[in-house]
Amino acid sequence: MILLNFSGSDWCAPCIRLKEKIFASEIFLQHAEDNLVLANADFPRLKKNQLGKKQILHNEDLAEKYNPDGKFPLTILLNASGKLIKQWEGVPQKTAKQFVEDLKNF
Repeated sequence: MILLNFSGSDWCAPCIRLKEKIFASEIFLQHAEDNLVLANADFPRLKKNQLGKKQILHNEDLAEKYNPDGKFPLTILLNASGKLIKQWEGVPQKTAKQFVEDLKNF
């Protein structure tokens, strides 16, 4: 499974909360290590955080396909062929443990 997260790492407060609350938690990192391919399509605004041209184009392609409405944060669970399994808009109202349990159900 692929977990794709759309974020604005230097301007989107909910994106920062999601990272701190769930994605940086030990329980999530342990689960992800053995069960997920993690992908982050980041759209920073500050000049000092700008990505390389190739990465920007790649993130824009992902957004066009999976996040055409430009929602931040948006987290999407995909199967290996890129088919949408589940998506979460905003910061899930769950603990990191509950979020991992959700992932295990797929």
